[in-house]
Amino acid sequence: MRNFLSRHLAPIGRRLPARLRAPWLNWWQKDRVAAPGSADYQERIAAETAIFADQAVVHDLPAIYHYWSNRYLRPIGETFGFSHPDAFFALYLGRCYADSAERPARFVSLGCGNCDTEVRVARLLVDRGITDFTLECVDINAAMLERGTAMAAEAGVATQIATATGDFNRWRPQRRYAAVMANQSLHHVVELEDLFDAIRTALAPGGRFVASDMIGRNGHRLWPEAMAVLREYWQQLPIERRYNVQLRRPEPELEDWDCSLEGFEGIRAQDILPLLLQRFHFELFIGFANIIDPFIGRSFGPHLNADSAADRAFIDRVHARDEEEILAGRITPTHMYAVMRNEPVAQPQYWRHLTPGFCVRRVDSSDAAA
Repeated sequence: MRNFLSRHLAPIGRRLPARLRAPWLNWWQKDRVAAPGSADYQERIAAETAIFADQAVVHDLPAIYHYWSNRYLRPIGETFGFSHPDAFFALYLGRCYADSAERPARFVSLGCGNCDTEVRVARLLVDRGITDFTLECVDINAAMLERGTAMAAEAGVATQIATATGDFNRWRPQRRYAAVMANQSLHHVVELEDLFDAIRTALAPGGRFVASDMIGRNGHRLWPEAMAVLREYWQQLPIERRYNVQLRRPEPELEDWDCSLEGFEGIRAQDILPLLLQRFHFELFIGFANIIDPFIGRSFGPHLNADSAADRAFIDRVHARDEEEILAGRITPTHMYAVMRNEPVAQPQYWRHLTPGFCVRRVDSSDAAA
């Protein structure tokens, strides 16, 4: 029954009127996380593989996102030694290389997709004179890995990039690594506990787990306290800008669609940070962003013009409120940069007072109905 619904009713459900969508979502969410090996899981795998098979560009974002990230996120990263996500991974893989006695040093990236980031990171390392390493790229989608192999050859890092087809829900390392990296892939994982346990066993002594990911509510929905703040700014948008470009529907009131209904997008996002805290010691943690997300993302961000002073001022106001609420602990971050180890860390680094523990959103029974 649920397999039929996955194929046929989920697209209809997201177009229901808001008064019908909420109870429909609450019903659907009960016991919706499919176990690997189940028919529902296999159908989700097939759907997600098909979605990404032809996507040569996966991480494209609207221009207003880059205005926001360059003005607000980049300065935070620069206080820790990097200016953008590729530089973040290159910085810590470089440190792992220096700390590793093994040559070639071995790194692995889980859920790499097209290997875009991995190829750029490998190129950054090679440009710094670090050449004696292998970065294994693991993904379930063979078509994307083929594109990654071609990109690596074009970028001159074919000897550093290796690919392997596999489901990281079931990943079992065959060796130990100086670093395990995950770039925007953990929020697609059903079996987080098994994956994190596998990563623990995969790290060589002193090795690092380096991740950039989304840690908000499952399905990338907003928690009630964040939605209450966001609605203040939603009402400031002209009605024509409340059109969801991705879902192709008007949203006079922001309709908090659960992205995990048809595939794995955000399927256990809210569990990532608590489970990491249980299993790893943080060397670095930067938590950021929440209510800004819809205004700079793919669904509504295209309506905002990065060249418009008025639109930039709007983003500035939303960001200021977002940061104020996060620092006060009234809402929690939906994104993170994190570097973790198996061993305790003498001097972990955080942005401001936002420790991983501070940024965990406590879930209670009343959240299920929200």
